[in-house]
Amino acid sequence: MAVLWFLSCLALFSAAQGLECGVPAIHPIVSGYTRIVNGENAVPGSWPWQVSLQEKSGWHFCGGSLVNENWVVTAAHCGVTTSNVVVLGENDRSSDVEKIQKLGVEKVFTHPKWNPQTINNDITLIKLATPAELTPAVSPVCMTEAVNLFKSGDLCVTTGWGKTRYNAFTTPSKLQQTALPLLSNEECKQHWGNQISDLMICAGAAGSSSCMGDSGGPLVCQKNGVWQLVGIVSWGSSQCKVTMPGVYARVSELREWADEIMANN
Repeated sequence: MAVLWFLSCLALFSAAQGLECGVPAIHPIVSGYTRIVNGENAVPGSWPWQVSLQEKSGWHFCGGSLVNENWVVTAAHCGVTTSNVVVLGENDRSSDVEKIQKLGVEKVFTHPKWNPQTINNDITLIKLATPAELTPAVSPVCMTEAVNLFKSGDLCVTTGWGKTRYNAFTTPSKLQQTALPLLSNEECKQHWGNQISDLMICAGAAGSSSCMGDSGGPLVCQKNGVWQLVGIVSWGSSQCKVTMPGVYARVSELREWADEIMANN
């Protein structure tokens, strides 16, 4: 009974603090299979966990996801350092009127088994130097549980400011989104062979694709009205071909490590 009482109090406290994850105050509108490659603009503020990782110069190099007011999840291959800047609440990177938050990086934790050759364990946790201020346009996503809630064919969404074609010189100003179906790893291996491991999850090959600059950003799937972080943009076709699935770090397999790091730091 004491445990139940504590959990109910924790739930009430979280609700009072506005800490509910995965429920945007501004609802996203996703029109089926559109492309980040030749993309669809997101409703401003509708993906409130979306992060832009930037150099101090303002150059966007990777995406990320806010998972609570102190922590951001991104890809290990993004190579984040404490000199980088975490930008929250941004939609149009060419705008100077958005109420964005530019936060410093206190610490960077890369998975100890990150392997650049196999691209396994492609996850990094960023501890923010100062907590994010949670607003309608800035709130966390839920990290999916370590059980497989989602299956092949489920429609999910990835977002980012990555290139809209592989040979573009610039990235788009406005946040792009695309809906795309999950693939089983067996289906994904038909495209990528034994490059696919249990630490990865695939999505796409249905007319849409992530591209360079989307790396580290979220692949989210909705369950019972709550968006959950299922994948982290990791790798894929070098030409961002929309007939090839994108490959994402599988959050359900990496969640235990992430929870341990956040609890101990």
